[in-house]
Amino acid sequence: MQLDHEQLHLLLSALEQSDIQEFRLEGDDFRLEIRRNLPVASQTLVPVISPPTTEVPATSSTPQPKSEPSQPAGNPPPAGAGSRADLLDITAPMVGTFYRAPAPGEPSFVEVGNRIGVGQTVCILEAMKLMNELESEVSGEVVEILVDNGTPVEFGQVLMRVKPN
Repeated sequence: MQLDHEQLHLLLSALEQSDIQEFRLEGDDFRLEIRRNLPVASQTLVPVISPPTTEVPATSSTPQPKSEPSQPAGNPPPAGAGSRADLLDITAPMVGTFYRAPAPGEPSFVEVGNRIGVGQTVCILEAMKLMNELESEVSGEVVEILVDNGTPVEFGQVLMRVKPN
């Protein structure tokens, strides 16, 4: 089975319009898995495409941190290396586009100086046309927002810093 970019785009568009929550497609030379509307900490949104002669990476339901082994996978607020010791970093659990508000023209989820609680949505990360709300795992005061609205972010990139309660 061959799947070119146009067919992949049509497939993703069709899935976006459907109520399908999980989808897997395997061919001779690729594997594509899509999961959506799951808690952010357990989403897998990256298609895995590899030739049949190479080792296929295991697809995990949670991203594994590379530089902070003490951080549980998918938890955004580890104590930030290189930041003040009294602040916690909220990091991107995936690659995507950072949005501060639920829609254009609407107020931001949080501003510098706002107090946030556990489970409160602090931003949206768009990945593969899916909007993923990122919820805080700490309570405290937002002291820095390090990413501009609409900016692409990398896995593990610090999005904002919080002074915990």
